[in-house]
Amino acid sequence: MNRLLDIYLQQFKISLAVQFQYRVGMIIWMIEIILQPVVYLVVWQSAAGEGEIAGYAARDFAAYYILLLIVSHFTQMWHMWEYEWRIREGTLNKDLLRPLHPIHPDIASNITYKTFMLIVLIPTVIGLILVFDPIIQPPLWAALSFIPALILAGALTFLLGWVVAMAAFWTVRIMAINQMYFLVMLFFSGSIAPLDVLPDFLQTISRLLPFQWAMAFPIELMLGRLTQTEALIGFGAQIGWIIVTTGFLMFLWQHAVRRYSAVGG
Repeated sequence: MNRLLDIYLQQFKISLAVQFQYRVGMIIWMIEIILQPVVYLVVWQSAAGEGEIAGYAARDFAAYYILLLIVSHFTQMWHMWEYEWRIREGTLNKDLLRPLHPIHPDIASNITYKTFMLIVLIPTVIGLILVFDPIIQPPLWAALSFIPALILAGALTFLLGWVVAMAAFWTVRIMAINQMYFLVMLFFSGSIAPLDVLPDFLQTISRLLPFQWAMAFPIELMLGRLTQTEALIGFGAQIGWIIVTTGFLMFLWQHAVRRYSAVGG
């Protein structure tokens, strides 16, 4: 265990050095993450006007999309975009020779980036709160539950992203697969609009997919729109999807490495 912690500590240092080296690119990426919910915020506030849409007034939409910005930051995952390059360029070879599963450096870099970019996220959130005056008044139990919900959401999206990345072992071009994945996630996660705004049958579909529990659930929890029973169901869904995704990822990885070794050999 201590050895694994030492490895993670070294990986954190390496990842932090990379973040500083490419800090301009990271900030540009962060700006892109910020712009999307802000645009949605303005659109839905304008649509609501002085009234409400599915129980959301203008200040409620402000609260929703500011929280979406926070959740999006902690749930973003980019490694599926890199795997095609890792395989094509052969950089995965040295990763497979290490006595450590390649997922661990990705976990470390993911955590490092999200921690490092808090220096951009925090003042941005404060500025948006001052400009849009959102209503965020959750009960104490919901506010305390937000952090574990956010951690589980980040773990779930990371694992889902790694599952998608495994497609690179079977096809040399996974751009279309990645784009389809993000399109489905964007629609059914509550990123474009609160799920309450969607027709009932789409809400039903979203509950059967993992994306709602990774995005909309922590937001609705912090907004105080869930009962304690609904919160427990949400945590159960997060944990259940993490278990299922982990098992599926382990299965895919075993077959992917065998295929990679056979092709490379």
